Amino acid sequence: MIRLHDTMAREKRVFEPADRGRVTMYVCGPTVYNRAHIGNARPAVVFDVLARLLRHTYGANALVYARNVTDVDDKIIAAAAAEGVDPEVITQRYEDFYLADMGALGVAPPDIAPRATGNIAEMIAMIARLIETGHAYEGDGHVLFHVPSDPGYGALGRRDRDAMIAGARVEVASYKRDPADFVLWKPSEPDVIGWGSPWGRGRPGWHIECSAMIERHLGETIDIHGGGLDLIFPHHENEIAQSRCAHGGAPLARYWLHNGFLAMAGGDKMSKSLGNVVTVAELLKQGHKGETLRLALLSAHYRQPLEWSDALLAQSKATLDRLYRTAGDADGGTADAGVSDALADDLNTPLALSRLAAIDAPDVLRASAALLGLLGDSADAWFRGEGDARIDGLVAARTEAKKARDFAEADRIRDELAAEGVLLEDGPQGTTWRRA
Repeated sequence: MIRLHDTMAREKRVFEPADRGRVTMYVCGPTVYNRAHIGNARPAVVFDVLARLLRHTYGANALVYARNVTDVDDKIIAAAAAEGVDPEVITQRYEDFYLADMGALGVAPPDIAPRATGNIAEMIAMIARLIETGHAYEGDGHVLFHVPSDPGYGALGRRDRDAMIAGARVEVASYKRDPADFVLWKPSEPDVIGWGSPWGRGRPGWHIECSAMIERHLGETIDIHGGGLDLIFPHHENEIAQSRCAHGGAPLARYWLHNGFLAMAGGDKMSKSLGNVVTVAELLKQGHKGETLRLALLSAHYRQPLEWSDALLAQSKATLDRLYRTAGDADGGTADAGVSDALADDLNTPLALSRLAAIDAPDVLRASAALLGLLGDSADAWFRGEGDARIDGLVAARTEAKKARDFAEADRIRDELAAEGVLLEDGPQGTTWRRA
């Protein structure tokens, strides 16, 4: 039995999909205009673990997981203009980077990865329905959702009206009927990307893309909608309103999950706007393995804040060293019930990791770690990477020195390698080495 904390209900609920044979999950993905920072990676890793748990519980083919790509946005347009290239050049570059960065962290691709630009017709059709039913209106080339038309607006964030308007940083405009109304469609200048519509050439607002893509690819009501805590308002609040009103009152999602913020040690929430970010690419370039970054992201419960630090990375690396030494090159096995039960309790990854550390059967350890997306390498690959002919040569030279009883030379070689972070382990089958 899986229990998940539903943001809408403000409590943990037993997860019961509408159809056990087709579990649907949608997670808000990247806006592709620059490199992903490690905070951007947290939802990708968290919901990758949830996807693994759902497939473990309901069957390998039971889950339909969609994660969108926002490839039309003012920041993308600005980045393209700055480089003097088409927006597609920017979006393709950074989507490729995003997939590579997330892949390095062991994040499997979603089943469906719809791009906003590939679903414009669906957005236009949904906007037209909202106008027809009195939930949206046209003004000065824009189409806006009329918030007062939806009595349930604000249920997810549970903010009062003034707080919602302040939180949305609403734009004051003469064509708005209400300050809280938000844009569904806006005009594009001749030199800016746009599409023809009943309201003139333009482009969609941010919120409408997710509602339209969910409807097209997953259905009117899905099982799980996920994303970062910062998306609760206004993005998810607006998604809920426009989808509910377009579908005659049907809910957009049956469960809402949100991960907490990530902050640099002693600082504020990691944010590109604040400039306090470190990218996944930078961390990998520094020599940290993707699996180390993944474990660090899973070290705290997904709903809690996570402080990013060098100490956290060192601890995560040491933990993986211990796990790989225990697992060796074992294969197969059945996942430990204690680990799966911990994950089934609202993705309690700290508890799952503590139970993982107590497993001494290598095959069970590997099968259990797979639920977390860990121990994907062989032990040899983890400790030695791609190998090193020079190190192999020094190890062989040390072995010969020991045979010749030249222990001073053998110690010198050991010390030289230790200074490079290479540890030697002497055993009955000879000497092996690993990187610290």
